[in-house]
Amino acid sequence: MAAAAPTSFSTATNKSLNPCSKAVAVSVGFLSSSSPSLKPLRTAAATRAASPASGSAMAARMVSTSTIKQPTPLDFETSVFTKEKVNLAGHDEFIVRGGRNLFKLLPDAFKGIKQIGVIGWGSQGPAQAQNLKDSLAEVKSDIVVKVGLRKGSSSIAEARAAGFSEENGTLGDIWETISGSDLVLLLISDSAQADNYEKVFSHMKPNSILGLSHGFLLGHLQSSGLDFPKNISVIAVCPKGMGPSVRRLYVQGKEINGAGINSSFGVHQDVDGRATDVALGWSVALGSPFTFATTLEMEYRSDIFGERGILLGAVHGVVECLFRRYTENGMSEDLAYKNTVESITGTISKTISTKGMLAVYNALDEQGKRDFEIAYSASYYPSMDILYECYEDIASGSEIRSVVLAGRRFYEKEGLPAFPMGKIDQTRMWKVGERVRAQRPAGDLGPLYPFTAGVYVALMMAQIEVLRKKGHSYSEIINESVIESVDSLNPFMHARGVSFMVDNCSTTARLGSRKWAPRFDYIITQQALVAVDNGSAINQDLISNFLSDPVHGAIDVCAQLRPTVDISVTADADFVRPELRQSGN
Repeated sequence: MAAAAPTSFSTATNKSLNPCSKAVAVSVGFLSSSSPSLKPLRTAAATRAASPASGSAMAARMVSTSTIKQPTPLDFETSVFTKEKVNLAGHDEFIVRGGRNLFKLLPDAFKGIKQIGVIGWGSQGPAQAQNLKDSLAEVKSDIVVKVGLRKGSSSIAEARAAGFSEENGTLGDIWETISGSDLVLLLISDSAQADNYEKVFSHMKPNSILGLSHGFLLGHLQSSGLDFPKNISVIAVCPKGMGPSVRRLYVQGKEINGAGINSSFGVHQDVDGRATDVALGWSVALGSPFTFATTLEMEYRSDIFGERGILLGAVHGVVECLFRRYTENGMSEDLAYKNTVESITGTISKTISTKGMLAVYNALDEQGKRDFEIAYSASYYPSMDILYECYEDIASGSEIRSVVLAGRRFYEKEGLPAFPMGKIDQTRMWKVGERVRAQRPAGDLGPLYPFTAGVYVALMMAQIEVLRKKGHSYSEIINESVIESVDSLNPFMHARGVSFMVDNCSTTARLGSRKWAPRFDYIITQQALVAVDNGSAINQDLISNFLSDPVHGAIDVCAQLRPTVDISVTADADFVRPELRQSGN
């Protein structure tokens, strides 16, 4: 496969969160705007859209009001770093701004810590181990960063190649590393954590600190009526991006201070008063431009939810749905791919990242805006339907149990064969994607296709609304639903393809995408597109709410908290782990 053109996205000037474009009746969305047969079709669609909905279920839905569950105030105290107050959509929140100028504070933040054990070499492990090692070396700290892997792990060679070795005491057996570490960063897969937590706890020293980059383990323990041992502190630092992004932007940050991926942090248990400063030091050492507070429970709910929604699963389902629809209505395969995947991961994401979603909408001409509104109006509530169900499955523990059970099916048991996850990248759409990227000019971000944009932005706004109604902070909502999407994952998907991400990201995310993507595909096909084809009226209240939503101003504030640094992603980039360099489309 030819190397994909690099992409360059930034959150530094995010102005707002807005839907990008809109669509019209089925046939209209698939014709070139210069087609002579387009005008009468547009006219018919416009006539139907302006008329009463004739009993349409979509039109009958009530538009949600601005009543929003107030997020739980998450204040914290730190004796090492400077805490700042920011106001997001009328809510005060507290953050710590990052930057390499703060590395000098790491010895104070990590006071009492002689060894940090990084357990695992999956998505986050390589990035976090290297970033921590580099940050501590920059201030000549004698704290050892040691990678712990199971005996015979295929990742040992990769860890050695990254500068960790048995000879200098920075690479060793997983259990030996846990026993000897004062701060244990448990970065193995979620299902592996669920199966091995008892052994992990038994090897930890009293008064040591367990660090997580995902609250999944808490959710698993809660579903079993359990909790963490009371003789250890438990913290979380959760980068809002995949591991390769965490490393790539940290490296770029050597030239521009503060470049990195935002992180949330939480303190679940603090046995000696050090937990908050250790967590903030960990986040600063990873290169987080800003760190915001959460709880482990809110983190795992929003994170698992986001992976199944706008970050991966829903995007996977939406692009397959729209690609199928476009080609079935006469669009060429290459153009259909460009108007779905390339449009979302390229131009739409770039615009949201640098100017906000309202800028996508405002970039359209009058007909484009109308197309956007039709798609947005038809897709918003069907998207919310699945998102709402997904969130409640996670909150109830059902989705967490599903992940654990799936991980156990990867291996032979009970006389049944092993069923590891298969790949999706060999189907027709993804082979078309390989061809499109091979022919793509350098720097081409694809078209701004109104119908696709309307569906995508409706999905994003529906996810934001569910998280708001469930009481999440704006910092968490914006990072999980907007910034992580357009500044971390979508640039990788533009360079390597959506299927590449679905096949190569974390185990929990891959499982979620395979489970939930078909649900988004089907509901958009069966409800949203049917409403469009039937000429259902545009829900003007929905459009008005979108245009005036306070989240736009909150995104403005978050955008100003990070430096102007674009993540650059190429198909053969050396920061992508070897096992991720599989063919993907």
